Amino acid sequence: MIAALTVALGVTALLLAAWCGWAVYRDQPTKDWHFIGMAVVALLAIVQLVVGIVRLAGGAEPDQGVAIFVAYLIGSALAMPIAAFMSLAERTRWGSATVAAAAVVLAVLEVRLYDIWGGIGG
Repeated sequence: MIAALTVALGVTALLLAAWCGWAVYRDQPTKDWHFIGMAVVALLAIVQLVVGIVRLAGGAEPDQGVAIFVAYLIGSALAMPIAAFMSLAERTRWGSATVAAAAVVLAVLEVRLYDIWGGIGG
């Protein structure tokens, strides 16, 4: 895995969580700008999915197994699009809360993904 990409994705996810958390505090639904932020985070997750698959195809192996690594890659790539659709269905402050929560979950997934690859203690 590329550590810089993992860090960039985790940080942008946390920034999106803070931004949407601010919208929750202000009692606002997700707006167009939030969806642009979600698209940026989702794009980074898709880039990471592609990089992970390319690394696996090149013969590299994660420390904790290929199956769990691929599962986390797919989960992290799907987290933001699913949250975006859920926030569209809930056009209240709770839509913003859903995106904020999903962004925090995505940041945690990134830490775990890095650990599975062998980055923490590996």
